Amino acid sequence: MGKIKKGDNVVVIAGRDKGKRGEVSRVVDARHVVVNGVNQVKRHTRPNPMKNQPGGIVTKEVPIDVSNVAIWNPVTQKPDRVGMRVLDDGRKVRFFKSNGELVNA
Repeated sequence: MGKIKKGDNVVVIAGRDKGKRGEVSRVVDARHVVVNGVNQVKRHTRPNPMKNQPGGIVTKEVPIDVSNVAIWNPVTQKPDRVGMRVLDDGRKVRFFKSNGELVNA
C-alpha cells in the first residue's frame, strides 16, 4: 500500500512546479505519479491517420517522483507527511503525521 494514491490532492514541494496543487490522476509505479496540471511538457507529434490523430504540438503531463510531492492536509491547510497504521480490526490505513487524523480515501 503506497503513501500516495490515485485521487489524492497533492502539492509539489520541489522542482519547476513548486507550490502547485493538483489531483493524482495515475500512479505509474512505486516511485512516480502523474498529477493533473503539474509537470507539463510539449511534445511534437506526427499525424496518425490510422488513429485519427492530428499532428502538432501537444501538451501533456509526465510522471513526477513521489519525493517531490506531499499530500495536502485539508484540516491544517498545509502539505503533510503520511504514515501507516494498523487498526484494531486489522485494516491498514494512512494518517497525517502532523495531527494524527486518518486520510479520507
